[in-house]
Amino acid sequence: MAEDSSRDRLPFEPKRKRDKPPKKKPATATAKASDRSESALNAIPDDVSRRMGRRMAIFCGVPTGLGLSSFFIFYLFVSQGWLELPPYVVFYVTLVLFGLGVVGLSYGILSTSWESGRPGGWLGWQEFTLNLGRVFEAWRTFRQTAKQK
Repeated sequence: MAEDSSRDRLPFEPKRKRDKPPKKKPATATAKASDRSESALNAIPDDVSRRMGRRMAIFCGVPTGLGLSSFFIFYLFVSQGWLELPPYVVFYVTLVLFGLGVVGLSYGILSTSWESGRPGGWLGWQEFTLNLGRVFEAWRTFRQTAKQK
């Protein structure tokens, strides 16, 4: 122990152990209740989030799955001699499929009905146009308030 105190310390090594700061007292129950009610107002309802998840899985999962399987399909075609393809065709096909997966992720969110009781249409085009309008309106409002500050 005597050797430890006399040795050279590293520049970032603390000289002594710091005391732990005292724990803060928990907030009152009314503050917790108001925080919960605010978060409940801002939270996405369960049925809406399930619809979003299903739509994202379909509109993103199918093209992404096809993009992954296209490597194996192209390999099978080329290795069996059924089709002679240059490598850039494989690249562009998989690029398009993965790109559709990314676009499908956004479309899956925006094509979902954001109203709790209304499931919306099968493809969700009406919901997409409505929700995209809401997003653009929120951006405009945010930009206007940012300019005013």
